[in-house]
Amino acid sequence: MNVGIIGQAAGLFAVTNIDDILVLALFFAQGAGIKGAARNIAMGQYLGFAAILAVAVAAAFGATFLPEDAIPYLGLLPLALGVKAAVQAWRHRNDSDEQKEAKEGGPKILEVAAVTFANGGDNIGVYVPVFATAGLGGMSVYVVVFLILLAVWIAAGRYFATRPLIAKALSRWGHVLMPAVLIGIGLLILIEGGAFGL
Repeated sequence: MNVGIIGQAAGLFAVTNIDDILVLALFFAQGAGIKGAARNIAMGQYLGFAAILAVAVAAAFGATFLPEDAIPYLGLLPLALGVKAAVQAWRHRNDSDEQKEAKEGGPKILEVAAVTFANGGDNIGVYVPVFATAGLGGMSVYVVVFLILLAVWIAAGRYFATRPLIAKALSRWGHVLMPAVLIGIGLLILIEGGAFGL
């Protein structure tokens, strides 16, 4: 296995997914103390990223499951989830922490997957030409390295969410930050992609 291609894959993953660490930390803060939340977050992250890879690999082979002009509209997913989270936070603003935990139940697998996929929609445009030029062997190396590094990203998100100072801030402000970040990601994807003529 070529060490150079492993390094390139690691660099490409880090550059295209740096924003995911913040989103993961927010998900882990939202699921703090909830049984099964960490598993749901990890499974959702892998599911969403597997969908990104599947579309990128298929596009590299010439099949276009997702037309390029449809990618900006993926911003509607985190935007909708952010609005939903904001509405829930507003409705339950006076609830005790125990009541909030009981109602929320922590992050859901499909919600995490949807945010991951939408947030990584622009990654598809970067991955396709790289995969197409890397050939089947090189593409396989990229995919394996990406999936290994995804575990590192999940661990980093959990690490940041459990640092006392960060955990305290996320515990206090996470109900505001999560909707704000999701809405921000959604709007950024929509605007940068020129969706709706923006």
